This record gives sequence, C-alpha cells and structure tokens, in this order.
Amino acid sequence: MKKMNRIKDNKQFQYVFKHGNSFANRQLVLYYMKRSELTHFRVGLSVGKKIGNAVTRNRIKRYLRQAFHELEAGVLPTYDIVIIARQPTKQMNFHEVKKSLIHLLSKEKLLSKKY
Repeated sequence: MKKMNRIKDNKQFQYVFKHGNSFANRQLVLYYMKRSELTHFRVGLSVGKKIGNAVTRNRIKRYLRQAFHELEAGVLPTYDIVIIARQPTKQMNFHEVKKSLIHLLSKEKLLSKKY
C-alpha cells in the first residue's frame, strides 16, 4: 500500500472516529467515512498493546495491509477507512484475516466487486 493511501496522523484517526460510521465483527472493527475530495481510499490500522507483543502486532498489521493490497481494485474510492484489530486476530492466519475484512467491507457496501 502506498504511503499516500495511509492515514497516519492522530487528528485524521480521531476525525474518522468522531464523524464516520462503524461496524464490527468479532475480529475487527471498521470505521469509515466518505471524503469526496479523495481520488483513492485511505486506510489506517490500529492494533493495541493488549493484543500482544510487537512481533504479533506487526504481523497483524502486515496481514491487513496485504489484504487491502489484494482487495485494492474492489474497494470503493473516496473513503477513509480505519481498522482496529481485536483480541481474536492474534490466533488468525492471513486468509482468516482477509476473510474477516471482506465480511466487514461487504456488509457496509464498501466493495464494488463480489469476493
């Protein structure tokens, strides 16, 4: 995922939390907000310290970035998306994380393609 497609600033995270919509399943929480001035979706990832050590947290973030990379063509543009990982993601492999992410995005109609 390109750096211009990431949300890194705390103010941007807080803006999406405050003004956006949310949806969750057992593994992930999705916050999203439509931004008409954007030409491509932006993604912010959050994995708290309660989930595990740095190795575990970085692995989860790597899985999420790769899943978004694979779904890039199908995700609707002009959205800011923030994903928060929950405790069960600690035991999940890449395919389970991707499946959970697809579930969230499709339920909220943020995917243009059927996966």
